[in-house]
Amino acid sequence: MQTNILHRLEPLLTRIPPARRLILVQFFRFGVIGTMGFVWDTAVVYATAPLVGLYAAGVISFLIAGSINWLLNRIWTYRHVPHGAMHRQVLMFLLVNSVGFVINRGIYFTLIATEPVCREYPVIAIGVGGVSAMFVNFFLSRRLVFR
Repeated sequence: MQTNILHRLEPLLTRIPPARRLILVQFFRFGVIGTMGFVWDTAVVYATAPLVGLYAAGVISFLIAGSINWLLNRIWTYRHVPHGAMHRQVLMFLLVNSVGFVINRGIYFTLIATEPVCREYPVIAIGVGGVSAMFVNFFLSRRLVFR
């Protein structure tokens, strides 16, 4: 079945100019890693919230998931891009993604504060915040971190 889907998509992909195709592939990979980051983010929030509260857990999980996402994006999404020093790049990734953090965690904090269902099920707030910031994070990461 998977081969059949890929076979059907192949004519469409060949019509897309190579530069745009590269962006689509990178966005897809960034999204896959972001989805895994959502899982790590959620796990850390649920693990740390009983100890530090939902707000601090949201900050801690961002730093952990963001660092893991940077590493995987460096290895997989942007593997063909020349890389600088790792310590500088991870700091730049976290700095650049702090714009996404403001969007992501702003939505997360707002939903936790205003929606009882999100206080009971923080995964909802994590997901809404993550999806909201994904496009900004991809654009800034591609332009400023992995260039």
